[in-house]
Amino acid sequence: MLPLWDTQPHHRAPVLTALLIVACLGVFGYEVSLMLAGAKGFETWMTTHALVPARWLAGVADPAQWTTVATSMFLHGGVAHVLGNCWFLWVFGNNVEDRLGFFGFGIFYLVSGLVAALAQIAADPGSTVPMVGASGAISGVLGAYLIFFPRSWVFALVPWIVPVLPVPAVVFLVLWFVVQAYAGVGSLLAGSSGAGGVAWWAHAGGFLAGVGLALVWPKGRRR
Repeated sequence: MLPLWDTQPHHRAPVLTALLIVACLGVFGYEVSLMLAGAKGFETWMTTHALVPARWLAGVADPAQWTTVATSMFLHGGVAHVLGNCWFLWVFGNNVEDRLGFFGFGIFYLVSGLVAALAQIAADPGSTVPMVGASGAISGVLGAYLIFFPRSWVFALVPWIVPVLPVPAVVFLVLWFVVQAYAGVGSLLAGSSGAGGVAWWAHAGGFLAGVGLALVWPKGRRR
């Protein structure tokens, strides 16, 4: 299911949400320019700024490896990857930012991304495959949306059923999480936690981080 829009209104402009989307698109544009300039430069740049679990664990005391946790959130592996992440962030992020405020949402986003990365590292510590994408942090946004706006509705595109279907946010988000967790367990049983190029445990870990942060976030700081 692809979310198209939700019924939860927001009361102020989602400035940080928009800035994060612009940053992801801008970095992807730079990636494309590197690819056009030459594959070697592109591969070197991506590997340097991506999060590689085995490398991260080997150099955990190196600040440069911690930096890759943040930089990897703005890298993407293709057009569908970056557009899909940006769309999910727009649909759900504007309301979560409205609730947490500009700076609170920024902290929330980074912490969710960090937990998501650590979850994937824990699931596959020996992996040398670079991790890229904002989906771990965005998964945290989905988890917070579930806690903050459980009575909202999401209008989703459901292929092979109906063009557009209104779905309770609780149903949409719980189903989304179940799919990620199920795929994550399946990938572990198959011996690869990143099967198909998808970091399932980053998604599941980020979602649970978002749920936990939303539950403990000081109510006085919720806008």
